[in-house]
Amino acid sequence: MFMGKRWRWLVAGTLCLLPSAIVNAAETGLKSASTFLSEDLKKREADETANPGMLWVIEGEELWNKIEDGAGKSCASCHGDAKASMKGVATRYPAIDPASGRLLNLELRINACRERHQGKVVFPYESEELLALTAYIARQSLGMPLKVNTDGAAAPYYENGRELFYLRQGQINLSCAQCHEDNVGRHLRGDIISSAIPAGYPAYRIEWQTLGSLHRRLRACSLGVRAIQFPYGSEEYLSLELYLAKRAEGSHIEAPAIRK
Repeated sequence: MFMGKRWRWLVAGTLCLLPSAIVNAAETGLKSASTFLSEDLKKREADETANPGMLWVIEGEELWNKIEDGAGKSCASCHGDAKASMKGVATRYPAIDPASGRLLNLELRINACRERHQGKVVFPYESEELLALTAYIARQSLGMPLKVNTDGAAAPYYENGRELFYLRQGQINLSCAQCHEDNVGRHLRGDIISSAIPAGYPAYRIEWQTLGSLHRRLRACSLGVRAIQFPYGSEEYLSLELYLAKRAEGSHIEAPAIRK
């Protein structure tokens, strides 16, 4: 497997028992973090005029139509109206990029398009511009169910993501599953543990006071158990993102969600 030697020695503990098969969220009853929000925050998330994440969606729409130096193209030059062309796109990512054979999430797909088709410098991961475009594109799939492909070239990534989800990590010796399967609904500091459904990202976290990507949240979890924080866009986090999306299949896009 492509990342076996890179991270196995970096984490403490042993593998938990892996499930033989994954069923989707509708069958398992996985719960989005939105389920555990207060009634006030649920209303704010649902109200486009009150959801702070919509500020990035508005900026993303401007960037979608903006022509910069380079090939003289905007996103709209190739894709037209995002409300039509981008509907359902976010439900399919992460996905294998046919040109490179690599797994890309929505953020990396945007940057690949900028570089290949617009002649532009890529946006840094977690930059305001990349978050805005990602939020805008994801918003076009609001309410649509996740359905990623884990066959073919995506299969090794999926298996590594599944392994990472059940691997005890760091000085605290915890796996993702011990929180997000065994302790869903229990309090952790000021928050309630959810089922780790990725459908709300990019999300506005009250803790951050800004919009952030799923990989920012994964890095925070790694830090929380005193494990290695992998780089944004790393194969480790991409694989975990793919596994989480497949595990949550059937869950509906909520981006940009509000999180505590």
